[in-house]
Amino acid sequence: MDILFVCGSAEAGKDGVGDYTRRLCAELLHRKHDVRILALCDNQSNFFVTENQLIGKDQVTVYRIPVATDVKQRFAWTKQIVNDFQPDWISLQFVPYSFNPKGLPFWLPSFFKNLKGNYKLHIMFHELWIGMDLDATIKSKCIGLIQKALISKILKTKEKVVIHTQTDLYKSKISKLGYNAQILPLFSNIARSNEVEHKGMVYHSDLRFCVFGNIHYGAPVEQFIYDLKLVLSISKEIRTVKFVFIGNCGAEIEEWKKVLKANEIRFEVTGFVNDFEISQILSSCQYGISTTPYLLNQKSGSLASMFDHELAVLCVARDWNVRGFKPRVSSNLMKYENHKTINSFLDRKFTVLNDNNLEFVATKFLSGLN
Repeated sequence: MDILFVCGSAEAGKDGVGDYTRRLCAELLHRKHDVRILALCDNQSNFFVTENQLIGKDQVTVYRIPVATDVKQRFAWTKQIVNDFQPDWISLQFVPYSFNPKGLPFWLPSFFKNLKGNYKLHIMFHELWIGMDLDATIKSKCIGLIQKALISKILKTKEKVVIHTQTDLYKSKISKLGYNAQILPLFSNIARSNEVEHKGMVYHSDLRFCVFGNIHYGAPVEQFIYDLKLVLSISKEIRTVKFVFIGNCGAEIEEWKKVLKANEIRFEVTGFVNDFEISQILSSCQYGISTTPYLLNQKSGSLASMFDHELAVLCVARDWNVRGFKPRVSSNLMKYENHKTINSFLDRKFTVLNDNNLEFVATKFLSGLN
């Protein structure tokens, strides 16, 4: 099968969707499919270039069109790529802000409508529109309505479109537009180290919680730490607690550090570490913490990595709710509410699933196209 993946940018380590697409392509290359990537609005490229990007031992052909390119020239280059490659499928990896800095790519519907060929269209909705939560501002809701209209126009560019998305919430929203979307779980970007195949190979007497990647604002960290200490104080097993912050956690880490210091709880901030080191650190922890709002956790790469390393995860995040939508219960993710949920969480055993495994996701992706 010949597949042309279309995303915004393709600079390694600079764009999450680009990194996702590259890893998926590498797995498909292993399976003898001919796959290439077209970055339509590349933020790190000043010239239109064709290059081979290395993922492990695999090379993926990548076309990079600079973000400053006018639409007419962008279309001409894309048309030439499609004519030369003759893909069976074009897979649009959609995030509105990948194709326009304000999240309003007005040119995109007509771009695909005018892109002729025998290809079939697949769309992976990594994001939909903003302003769908109950506490959204008027501005966000207005922008969201325009984004929603643009998505509807894109979906109408082909008579039949195969649709994937990562979250039950987005699947529900797409259904209300009149289309059926399949869930394609997010795979982990951190491969498990061969040196740590089982959790039991690394042991620490500490009760270790890991926080991986960007910390979202609004998490009730002070109340959470109070409740955690309460649960541990009445526990029969006396254990010290340590938090490990992995990678670039952003400005919100300061609030966590302040609360942990005030409660005399030890923590470690690793800063940037390579994938092998991340895998080892994840494998040394017993539990994960997610600060992504509960309804959006299915699109969290950090959560996928923690799941792939067999960590049960507690969601400590601000309230973010959508009218009329209730999430399904996850076997490995629990929403923090009070000390009772912490107590239940610490007793929970991890349920081994393949959902966040790259090989599983690639197989599901291909089956959706057939």
